[in-house]
Amino acid sequence: MTVTPTTPEERPPLAVVGSQVSQEEELFGRVFDQWVVRRLFTFIWPYRRRLAFGVACVLTFTATQLTIPLIIRHTIDDAVAAGAAGAEVLQTMVMIFFAIVVVNYAASRAQETIVGRVASHLLFDLRRAMYAHLQVVSLSFMDKTEVGRLMSRLQGDVYALQEFLETSISAIGDFVLLIGIICVLLVLDPRLGALTLSVVPLLFLVRIVWLPLARKAFMHARETSSAVNGALAENVHGVRVVQALRREDVNFALFDNKARDNLLAALKASKFTNIMIPIVDTLTGAAMAIVVVVGGGLVLDNALDVGVMVAFLFYVQRFFDPIRSLTIQYSIMQRAMAAGQRIFEVMDVEVDVEDKPDALAPEEIDGAVAFEGVTFGYLPGQPVLHDVSFRVAPGETVAVVGPTGSGKTSLMALAHRFYDVWEGAVRVGGHDVRDVTQASLGRHIAMVLQEPYLFTGTIRDNIRYARADASEAEVVRAAEAVGADAFIRRLEKGYDSELDQGGVNLSLGQRQLLSFARALVADAKILVLDEATASVDSYTELEIQRALARLLEGRTALVIAHRLATVRNADRIVVLQDGRIIEEGDHPALMASGGLYSKLYAMNYASFDDFAEEAE
Repeated sequence: MTVTPTTPEERPPLAVVGSQVSQEEELFGRVFDQWVVRRLFTFIWPYRRRLAFGVACVLTFTATQLTIPLIIRHTIDDAVAAGAAGAEVLQTMVMIFFAIVVVNYAASRAQETIVGRVASHLLFDLRRAMYAHLQVVSLSFMDKTEVGRLMSRLQGDVYALQEFLETSISAIGDFVLLIGIICVLLVLDPRLGALTLSVVPLLFLVRIVWLPLARKAFMHARETSSAVNGALAENVHGVRVVQALRREDVNFALFDNKARDNLLAALKASKFTNIMIPIVDTLTGAAMAIVVVVGGGLVLDNALDVGVMVAFLFYVQRFFDPIRSLTIQYSIMQRAMAAGQRIFEVMDVEVDVEDKPDALAPEEIDGAVAFEGVTFGYLPGQPVLHDVSFRVAPGETVAVVGPTGSGKTSLMALAHRFYDVWEGAVRVGGHDVRDVTQASLGRHIAMVLQEPYLFTGTIRDNIRYARADASEAEVVRAAEAVGADAFIRRLEKGYDSELDQGGVNLSLGQRQLLSFARALVADAKILVLDEATASVDSYTELEIQRALARLLEGRTALVIAHRLATVRNADRIVVLQDGRIIEEGDHPALMASGGLYSKLYAMNYASFDDFAEEAE
């Protein structure tokens, strides 16, 4: 589902995505936010006919609720008035009562079913729309947004809107029932009705005093609960460090303080929750006492029918239920408005990197890559790259080296057009990357990162992740080519072995070999290696170098490496410092020049020589 973003002027000034405002501060929003409701209505509109039928069922259900006490009233009064024929009257009323009960059940069941299904579809549509947008949103947004916040919006906030839809239809019925009871009471007997309703202002006064205090208590309970969950998660993730530094007692004391604060806050919130139940019950009892005392006196004076007084008792018993439900709906609506604000803020995040309407999608390219006067940065006024220019010929392997923060990874990201340059141009296959589709760049450029990320599923599915239609033979050939086939076949289920999230049930070297196999199956013309051997031991790196030798055959390669072999064997080496090219050439030439490269080599690479020669 595509959602048309609104202009920034239309958005209420709530929290900005990625800000440091805590999620708890945004737990409650406005009682009714037109912008959120209007945006939500675009998702509800396809189900408008079902919802209209659901509202009709709710109104029918409410009408039966109002009718049942009247049937009881007429049954009592008409049976008494009929005398000997009272049995026939009673039989007729019982049949009418049974028919109304059947309608009541059918309307309630239909309403619950329809609203529940529509709310589930809404949940599905919202999640799908958010997921679809997050798939194409620019990495500049992801760089400054906490993953936890996005997950909260994708999960909890969507549930808040689903709950709001489910309860809103019932709230219509509660409101109509409340108004209906008031009208019926005043019509049956204005004097008794007015006396009975005299307790209502007292209830609203209590609500006015109770609501802000209760809201503050609920907020504090939520905040302390988040603090406990955060401390627990941090301790679980860092349990190795905790045990290594013998911090168990200190951490337990800190956690105990947070848990105790949460306990006290929860008890206070519970007190506010529980205090309303006896108040409502007391007011209900007071209203019923008025009916019994005043109504009983009127009955004894023959000024009121017994059936009317009985009907009053039924209505009073039901009167406070919709008030209680509407109070709960008030909080649900506030949560939904805040949740909707956060959800639609994410959906309205502008995509910085988009395809041009007439963007090209070349089926084949020669593999050349060129950086022409590239200036780029992540923050305005703070460039990371300054006027960088160099060219990679088809089939050439170029290594990019330099100190941390020199802009090496930024160059690789620009080649894949994860970001757009500020000045200059990046060309792939002779085309400016801004003039071709991002999908075509994905077909022609394969990336292998320092931290190989594997997905939950089988080894086979991970190897053909870039090409789901790859055959079994292609998968096996790729694994054999990079040296992964041997360890895969040693696993109990071979290529059908299931990987945990991130592939943590494999060693880092094995995961990296699988990522090389994945890149090989992708069969891209250009290969980008972003420190692909930085996190493995020297022996594993030799295995990976053998895989690289096969992987790079016939391909253009851009390589970032802090280790010896790939850099030394590259056709050309580009040395960056502070976002500028300061040296360029092959390994012997740069070593002979005595510049930055030779110093980096002496510090980081030379220790690898003896081991490599020994292994050879």
